[in-house]
Amino acid sequence: MILPEQGEPIVVQGITGKFGSLHAGLMLQYGTNVAAGVTPGRKGEKVVGVPVYDKVAQAVAETGARCSIVFVPAPYFYSAVEEAILAGIKLVVAITEHVPIRDELKMIDLARAHDVTVVGPNTPGVILPSRKIKMGIMPAPSFKAGRVALFSRSGTLMYEIANQLTLGGLGQTIALGIGGDPVNGTTMIDWFDWVRTRNDIEGVVAVGEIGGDSEERLARYISETKFPKPIFSYVAGRAAPREKRMGHAGAIIYGDLGTADSKISAFRSAGVQVAMTPSEVATLVGRTLNR
Repeated sequence: MILPEQGEPIVVQGITGKFGSLHAGLMLQYGTNVAAGVTPGRKGEKVVGVPVYDKVAQAVAETGARCSIVFVPAPYFYSAVEEAILAGIKLVVAITEHVPIRDELKMIDLARAHDVTVVGPNTPGVILPSRKIKMGIMPAPSFKAGRVALFSRSGTLMYEIANQLTLGGLGQTIALGIGGDPVNGTTMIDWFDWVRTRNDIEGVVAVGEIGGDSEERLARYISETKFPKPIFSYVAGRAAPREKRMGHAGAIIYGDLGTADSKISAFRSAGVQVAMTPSEVATLVGRTLNR
């Protein structure tokens, strides 16, 4: 898994768009080294003071960047990610929504072939408070440096729970949105593997939601690998009706598959402390880590 170090140059693909330019500016304000933007046909311009290039390869050659954040519209998403990977980018944070599943699957195959880490798509991004790096759309004041890892399928719940942790004096080493689509570039299990041997992380929060079986698979992983750090969880959607899509493309229940109850039960069986409300997460984490 690849994440940027403090001060490392970042490329913003789609920087000349309304969304890309807004968040590039906010990333800069946070302290992120947004070194280049990419929009075909716009080379030579500057957006929020950042030089724009036609191609990712040009931006990489000029800045030495190995990390990119993508704000490109869904119809052009795969070609943008392909361009980044072939230009030598090793971390792609894919904010884009409504990406066709076929393109997501192609993206995953290409990323694996080139040993590239992909966060998302349909993710709020990743923030590393201690490194002053924000590659995403999350509100920075909700986060502060600390020793908790926070991984979430829901963007807004990631912000809310991070804010509760912060108010409780529990900062974060990393907060990352897995992505709301059924197909993601990296999974909760991938990031738990990254966490397990890190000395700068004392506990992990996993924010799940209804739909799919990713939480159940994570619970099996936790049990089977005897995960060495305390884990806390909140699962959204306990009151959601069955067989009705709720928000994210992945948040749909069929029969007993993907229910909040099945996920909560799986987590508890794996020894995970499960909160019944978002605010309770900080209480559980504080009670355990501050002993």
